[in-house]
Amino acid sequence: MKCPGQDTQYWDQNAIFETQCPECGHPMEFFKDDATRRCGHCHKKIVNPKMDFGCAAYCKYAEQCLGTLPEEFVAQQEDLLKDRVAVKMKQYFGTDFKRIGHAGRVARYAEKIGKKEKANLAVVLCAAYLHDIGIKNAEKKYGSAEAKYQHIEGPPVAGKILEDLGAKEKLITEVCDIISHHHHPKNSETINFKTVYDADILANMEDCRGKEQIDADTLARKIDGIYLTDAGKDLARQILIQKG
Repeated sequence: MKCPGQDTQYWDQNAIFETQCPECGHPMEFFKDDATRRCGHCHKKIVNPKMDFGCAAYCKYAEQCLGTLPEEFVAQQEDLLKDRVAVKMKQYFGTDFKRIGHAGRVARYAEKIGKKEKANLAVVLCAAYLHDIGIKNAEKKYGSAEAKYQHIEGPPVAGKILEDLGAKEKLITEVCDIISHHHHPKNSETINFKTVYDADILANMEDCRGKEQIDADTLARKIDGIYLTDAGKDLARQILIQKG
């Protein structure tokens, strides 16, 4: 029996919808099971804002419905999850393009560092996209974006987003733990935490580049002292020193 979530005869009127390209505003048509489409005007590849591949692609009950899933399929589920998290993060921040841009940059750096350090990219990328998700409530409740308030407010928001997307409990727990102290590493941390930490530090230092007059040797020593992974140090030297 074909899963109703994948059978087009069960699709409702919302299964095919129009949206606007977030890059240029040109109208775009999506089917609910499209992963991405290219904008007909600016040709930018856009992730489906209502991504729905049919329940088998992401549903937490897919295994109960379809039986044991192949490892490749499980890996694909996690890969799709980070794209869906990115969309949710953008929706949550709305027009706060500065924070959306920062989260996207941290995710790009985290993916580069994580691949070299053999981190769990599903955890790393979800945490990277959501690491500052507590800022909005921190500013609303405390009038401050200080780290201690982000650490309090971030995990509940991130946990709800991941739970709604059907993420596994183990992944949710680890991502929320990273977010809960992402500015302040403990004495012993996982490679997943270290990857996100280094990516965030790199994005922040990149923003400050040019504002601080630091010579290359001093900056190199600073990188060696702050970053937690070898891949993070290499990427920081490449971006902050070699590219000037």
